[in-house]
Amino acid sequence: MEAWGLTTELVTLLFLAALLAGFIDTLAGGGGLITLPALLASGVPPLFALGTNKFQGTAGTATATLMMLRSRRIQWADIKMLMLMSFIGAATGSLLVQLFDTSVLAFVIPVVLAAIAAYFLFYPLILARLAKVKISARLFKSGLVPGIGFYDGMFGPGTGSFFSVASMQTRNLDLVSGTALAKPLNFASNFASLLVFVLLGKVVWGIALLMVVGQLIGAWLGSHCLIRINVQILRVVVVLVCVAGLIRHASLYW
Repeated sequence: MEAWGLTTELVTLLFLAALLAGFIDTLAGGGGLITLPALLASGVPPLFALGTNKFQGTAGTATATLMMLRSRRIQWADIKMLMLMSFIGAATGSLLVQLFDTSVLAFVIPVVLAAIAAYFLFYPLILARLAKVKISARLFKSGLVPGIGFYDGMFGPGTGSFFSVASMQTRNLDLVSGTALAKPLNFASNFASLLVFVLLGKVVWGIALLMVVGQLIGAWLGSHCLIRINVQILRVVVVLVCVAGLIRHASLYW
């Protein structure tokens, strides 16, 4: 695949990046911080990188949502309106990002990713210091959920963490309940964003399908990992891989 200079070697590296992302995502989260910089570093234009990355994210969150529904950790009646608001927010964000000049996106996306990487590395400490602020169910549904969905539509990495932290900090949910609720909300935002990128022809299907396979293999390996791994070390690995990809991207676009 030679489009945009994607040689066989680069495509192989994208597959391995997806595999690593699937493995780490299963154990610690943050896989999007590996795959999106990898796509950018490979020379895929920013909008196509966002769309292609969204495809694999949708596949992962769809599987997680089905598992949560089947295990009855979440109830359809409780989440359907929240999912709709997440969907609307993400669709709006994905439509808006299409209006950005490519050169602007080439600069903005790495800056956003660097900020999210720092948050991802330190968010256990940040979470411990955050005071819980109780908000109404209406404000959560009509303001916070579509707001996070909007971010997911424009960029994406870290959205699952934002949904779970928002649920715990503003709706007083425990870690398990907050994480369970985050899955369908993240799926709704991913799916909305993917629809926009697909309709506008901004997905590189060959790479997207290959990376989904890598993600599934990585997730399987992560779920069957018998060695006890320090999650904080994995977070450092995620950030280092993210930074490496951003440096490579900077050498191409900046």
